[in-house]
Amino acid sequence: MPRVRSLLRLLAALAACGAVAFLGYCVYFDWKRRGDPAFKRRLRDKRRAQQQKTEGQGAQLWDPATNEKLQELFLQEVLMGELWLSRGEHRMGVEHLSSALLLCRQPRELLKVFKHTLPPKVFEMLLHKIPLICQQLEADMNEQEYLEDDPD
Repeated sequence: MPRVRSLLRLLAALAACGAVAFLGYCVYFDWKRRGDPAFKRRLRDKRRAQQQKTEGQGAQLWDPATNEKLQELFLQEVLMGELWLSRGEHRMGVEHLSSALLLCRQPRELLKVFKHTLPPKVFEMLLHKIPLICQQLEADMNEQEYLEDDPD
């Protein structure tokens, strides 16, 4: 029994020494790295490149002209959906509302609004339509990629 305890104490001491040595190495390596003038220059260049990349993407995503057109199309689809629903044409109304859902920037919020404003039967029809919308969007995107990649 005393041999097992002494062996466990030895292993614990070795583990503690190893942990201290590892932490010491990490601190030393970090100190050397931060003291290197080339490190600071590389870090600054990397941050600038990342910032320019982010600004470039932002310009592509938020084109005001495209944004306005999408917003108009979204409102048109919502209005058409409401019109068809008011006429009793649930299927056509759900078709337009699902298109509006596809164009919306915050579809979860729009679904919450639809849940509180639409009749339960219509809302269920809309929920069943969502997977079909996703499949259609994916197919359209794949077709567009294929057309862009096609050299003809």
